[in-house]
Amino acid sequence: MKVVSVLGSPRKKGNTAAVLGWIEEELKRLGHDVERIDAAAQSVKGCLGCYTCQKKLDEPGCVQKDDALQIFDKMIKADAIVYSSPLYCWSWSSQIKPLIDRHFCLVKNGYAEGWTSLIEGKKAALVVTSGGGLENNADLLIKAYENLAAYCKCRPAGVLHVGFAQTPKDLHEDVKKQAAQLARDIVG
Repeated sequence: MKVVSVLGSPRKKGNTAAVLGWIEEELKRLGHDVERIDAAAQSVKGCLGCYTCQKKLDEPGCVQKDDALQIFDKMIKADAIVYSSPLYCWSWSSQIKPLIDRHFCLVKNGYAEGWTSLIEGKKAALVVTSGGGLENNADLLIKAYENLAAYCKCRPAGVLHVGFAQTPKDLHEDVKKQAAQLARDIVG
């Protein structure tokens, strides 16, 4: 199975990167091909809302020539996508948010019955880390992710929320086990 993971954190050695790394390690141990995309290292502009992408039904069709097109090409060719983000103001980090917004170009005729998606049927999972708990906090990002996955017609593979952690040192062994389990759920 080909898995694309998207690190949505500005910190390459932070909590989100650590948890995503454990998922990737387990996926590789199970024999799967994993490619990480570091959103912070990419040049992805915000959606222009021009709707030009909706004129091409078999490709993203976005007029912006930035790294999003290469990322979407990898997602289209993958079997599964793992999104990851630290919680920023009850939502996605600013590093991954433009890419999330640009998913609009992957969905065709999204306002009509029978819309299609270029990543339809792909398994999708989310890792979210936060300094606080789930309720009235990370659950808001999880709901946004669930809506995105449904809109893109992806198959939900799971969500892992890791709360009350400020640094990777705060991550306990049970988090590593949960990450490995999510990896198995993604490919299971």
